[in-house]
Amino acid sequence: MEFSKRLDRFGAEVFSSLNAKRLELEAQGRTIYNLSVGTPDFAPYDHVVAALRDAAADPMQWKYSLGDLPELKQAVCDYYARRFGVEGITPDMVASCNGTQEGVGHLGLALLDAGDTVLVPDPCYPVFEAGVKIADGELAYYPLEAEHDFLPYVKGIDPEVADKAKYMIVSLPANPVGSVGTPELYEEIIAFAREHDLLIVHDNAYSDIVYDGPAGGSFLSYPGALEVGVEFFSLSKSFNVTGARIGFLVGRADVVAAFAKLRSQIDFGMFFPIQKAAIAALTGLLDEVEHQRHLYQERRDALCDGLEAIGWERPNAHGTMFVWAKLPGGRTDSMAFCEELMERAGVVVTPGASFGPSGEGYVRMALVLPPDGLRAAVSAIEAAGI
Repeated sequence: MEFSKRLDRFGAEVFSSLNAKRLELEAQGRTIYNLSVGTPDFAPYDHVVAALRDAAADPMQWKYSLGDLPELKQAVCDYYARRFGVEGITPDMVASCNGTQEGVGHLGLALLDAGDTVLVPDPCYPVFEAGVKIADGELAYYPLEAEHDFLPYVKGIDPEVADKAKYMIVSLPANPVGSVGTPELYEEIIAFAREHDLLIVHDNAYSDIVYDGPAGGSFLSYPGALEVGVEFFSLSKSFNVTGARIGFLVGRADVVAAFAKLRSQIDFGMFFPIQKAAIAALTGLLDEVEHQRHLYQERRDALCDGLEAIGWERPNAHGTMFVWAKLPGGRTDSMAFCEELMERAGVVVTPGASFGPSGEGYVRMALVLPPDGLRAAVSAIEAAGI
């Protein structure tokens, strides 16, 4: 059988090869510090678990949902007003998705025709590229460079490419590079979207993991954003429910309607007990979320201080649960370095090259161990002479 040529657009999945090597070393009795995959090690909050458990005990909750509960959509609207200060979000501006990964992966199918151009950050989370490729779109990268604090630099984007683009993906706080947006930057992006008549698709999966100041916010809180953009909002990292796959597309009603129409053709809707858990998260107190943000900052400090102390350049890490570290010692091949680091120090990280052309020369490290575990990982790196 000949399979779709579409599959040829995707390379080998880097996590699988790294994981195979990790399992091999663990089988040898090696101590392994796995900082590769961004799955929180914190527990989901009790009130969220209780809501899911109680709903799952009701046989009526096991039917097809066929859509979002009205109270779920309203909970998102109210959360945006309470948490982000965004007034004017109405239920027709909200649609659920099975996590941001799946949502971004499907969005292109709703918005793109073959050959349409999408502006994508480089480095970026891989599904930003994959979602365009699946929909037969064309990628146009805009670099996130140290010179501009790993933030979008819209003045450097070719105006002709911007005029061709149908939408632009912006991810702040940014996975993998750890940068955090500013009000001035968001204002520039909104003006850029108006100038070039393109849609902004903002990924806000890490709004509650921002360091060195107040908690993060929402792109939609800035004047004009609701006219030019939509935002993917996720409960995964804030509430430690990654496996439940709870995400939403929020913003311009016409874009949300197109997305919901596509999903209605391929999805029977989110499991009712998961919807009930989402409602509990969105309507409950946020004290634990804020406390967890400070715990992540303690981890960031432990890892970045430690790497800097052993001679690495201090990583970029202002938000998300990741740090973006330049390869030490003049190395340039990130995949080769990841293999070396695992073999010699037992530390598993993700090569920067897997996040796009500009990611080469860097690695991404996930803050998925407590501070003492991260210090131990740094000690293992130092002992290996890396």
